[in-house]
Amino acid sequence: MADSKRREFIKASAKMGALAFSTGLASVSLLNAESKTDSKVAQNSAINNTKNTKEAKMKYVTLNNGIKMPILGYGTFQITDLKEAQRCTEDALSVGYRSFDTAEAYYNEEALGAAFKSSGIKREELFITTKLWITHVNEKDALKAFDTSMKKLGLDYLDLYLIHQPYNDVYGAWRAMSKLYKEGRIKAIGVSNFLPDRIVDFCLNNEIKPAVNQIECNPLHQRREFQKLMNEYGIITQSWASFGEGKENMFENPTLMKIAKKHNKSVAQVILNWLIGRDIIVIPKTTRKERMIENFNVFDFELDSDDKTQIAKLEKGESLFLDHRDPERIKWLFNLHKGKI
Repeated sequence: MADSKRREFIKASAKMGALAFSTGLASVSLLNAESKTDSKVAQNSAINNTKNTKEAKMKYVTLNNGIKMPILGYGTFQITDLKEAQRCTEDALSVGYRSFDTAEAYYNEEALGAAFKSSGIKREELFITTKLWITHVNEKDALKAFDTSMKKLGLDYLDLYLIHQPYNDVYGAWRAMSKLYKEGRIKAIGVSNFLPDRIVDFCLNNEIKPAVNQIECNPLHQRREFQKLMNEYGIITQSWASFGEGKENMFENPTLMKIAKKHNKSVAQVILNWLIGRDIIVIPKTTRKERMIENFNVFDFELDSDDKTQIAKLEKGESLFLDHRDPERIKWLFNLHKGKI
């Protein structure tokens, strides 16, 4: 497809997505689940949704400064190829997503920026999050890193800026971010991967409290007590790895599959609905448009008390990925992007 024709196609698709988003209408059908075992449930759900098209109405959370944020967004972690990242963002926009999560360390900010620019969607309809990497977590470098991210994204203001990891000079970086926030260049500021002790210390020693803490949260690591603690400080929980990246055969978990079959949905949809029901922001990542549609179609059913009780029993109480207090993992994270950012 020629570039000019592709741009026109994206703009047309984006306008349709914008209409669905603004009116709360998104007639979508489920195509595939995240695993072969889950595919039969997905196929049954697709048939059901074709016969009984339902509205997918976006839900919002209100941050501690009054800013409203879509509870469902599109994540871009591990999509480092710029052409692929742009294509995925364009697809997500056409589906109806308006909240996008990226990071300095994802190496794809410019691809998202190109997609936003070509979409023709008004800036105020988008909610964009990016993150500050460890290397630049200090007062001086945070300001420079922010400017670099803004140039790549092609934005004149940012909706949400997060400290990506709880290391280096987080207080210095927070001072810089608070300055940008007060200047109106950022609508809200927050953190990521901060554990309970760090959150309490951070809140007690800063004028501006984090609006969001983005942490691992999924059926096997549910973070219920941590969420209660953050609620006390007015911090919204945001989930990364909502599906645990499929670890522990999550998509084939018998409990989740049974609940999915009961509601004629996929395991992925059940997980997202469960998190959203807990007022947790979700940002599922996929490079396949049919999965983007599937993940977007999670507002037309409700889990009952028995479903929630059964999911609660899946708790394992530990990360599926890493311990942010482990010295060796801290060293690994510190060196992960060294010399690249």
